[in-house]
Amino acid sequence: MFYVLLFLLLLNGVFLGVIVLLQSGKGGGLASMGGGAGTDTLIGGRQAATLLTKASWVSGGLFLFLALVLSVMSSRSQAPTPILREGFQGSGAAVPAPLLPGAQQPAQGAATGTAPQTQQQAPPTATTNR
Repeated sequence: MFYVLLFLLLLNGVFLGVIVLLQSGKGGGLASMGGGAGTDTLIGGRQAATLLTKASWVSGGLFLFLALVLSVMSSRSQAPTPILREGFQGSGAAVPAPLLPGAQQPAQGAATGTAPQTQQQAPPTATTNR
């Protein structure tokens, strides 16, 4: 449904651009407001609405409505999740690194409640080449 409305919004935007470009200029913009003639064009009588003018109003209103609906739909699709909950969903308890280089790490089973595994280390051998 989101992509259908997005396609309609894009199609409507192209249609609105074509309609606006097809309309003739009225010549009553800010550049023509010089002297006393500016009040006549600003407060002057209402011009007859042509088909292109009506189509541009309807197309512009539809564009704003579709943009609002798509904005609401895109913000509701993503449910917020707590940051702390994401941090604690790891694969297990993290084992801290030893502070001293020669110290042994605690058994991994101690943190999870299972039986600790014994690790056998080979005694260090000192080899000196003289």
